[in-house]
Amino acid sequence: MKRIELLLLAATSFAVPACSNSVSQTGGGGDDDTSGSGDEWDQALASRVVDYPAALRAAALRLTGDLPTVAETNSIVSAADDAGKKAAYEGLITQYLGRPTFANQIFEFWQNTMKQGDTPALDSAPALAAQITVNNLSYMNLFTQNANTLVTFDPVASTFTAAAPANGGPVAGVLTDAGVHTQYFSNFAFRRVRWIQEVWDCARFPAEVNPNGGTDVGGASLYTGVWSFNSIASPTNGGGRVNFQDTSAVICANCHTTINHIAPLFANYDMNGVFQTTISVPTPLPNNPLAKLSDYLPPGETTAWRYQKPAADIPSFGTQMSQDPSVAACGVARIWNWALGKTDITDTLQVVPTDTIQTQLDAFTAGGFKMKDLVFAVFTSDDFVKF
Repeated sequence: MKRIELLLLAATSFAVPACSNSVSQTGGGGDDDTSGSGDEWDQALASRVVDYPAALRAAALRLTGDLPTVAETNSIVSAADDAGKKAAYEGLITQYLGRPTFANQIFEFWQNTMKQGDTPALDSAPALAAQITVNNLSYMNLFTQNANTLVTFDPVASTFTAAAPANGGPVAGVLTDAGVHTQYFSNFAFRRVRWIQEVWDCARFPAEVNPNGGTDVGGASLYTGVWSFNSIASPTNGGGRVNFQDTSAVICANCHTTINHIAPLFANYDMNGVFQTTISVPTPLPNNPLAKLSDYLPPGETTAWRYQKPAADIPSFGTQMSQDPSVAACGVARIWNWALGKTDITDTLQVVPTDTIQTQLDAFTAGGFKMKDLVFAVFTSDDFVKF
């Protein structure tokens, strides 16, 4: 099978509204062609069969950057029974994950995921994520690791070197990485907040929506956030120089009630990613004065990851992220999309339904969020090996 055909088949095996487990529960759609498109998809899912040699080709390209050898493929084909083929395939996936080339592949994956890299400074955060993956450490170290987060990767030797960060301030995984703060420097530090939201929560703003519906705040549409509408700054509630409560065109607070509670934590990093003792990001106001805390929040409001998830500093913020189930689900979904050849979750809205990855997510959570274990689970799942 040609490589492009294989990748298309892999994509087809994913691009359905449910996973193979749900097919076995629903039993397909019978013979009624008028019962709806759901039955058609169930039938397509149920018609798939395990093809370990085909799966091995896709896995080898992802995990090593090269096709499997003839001997590797033959070790599956020559197995006596299905159990033997499965064992041979899973043994090869384990081998791939232990090869130096896997470090190169996963480093590139993290560069693409974080949308940064190719200079030593900008490569540090992807290198930390790759090191965590290769060493089968907890995914949550990305947000909580408090030492040796300045990582360099040697692509020739496929090795990592870790050191203490030199940009000052707190240390919390990629959240305090100098390269991240340099690349995403902006007015009010809002680009840094967007990076955190879209890369690690796999969703665009607004991040929090009131399940009970919206509130009329005098605009053309309703305010739909979970925070109090008055929890963010404006010129009328505490001296903010920008009206984040504006309702003339859109309801700014729908996004900014979350954004404004996060951004001050990351506003002390200057344009070179160095932590300063005061806020060091500009505003879009005339002459670009530096932002003030009162521009974000009125008196009495504190920083937070989410509503009722306060975080007084970045390490606390990272801990809150590490305890959020949606962050874990985002990590699983990103590995899933990588394996199945899908595009970026937030850029192209290639969202993975929760039930599709529930088995892997449950194992990931119960197993301490170990990254190499997650990669193995995805590349050996029914949805990856069936075509």
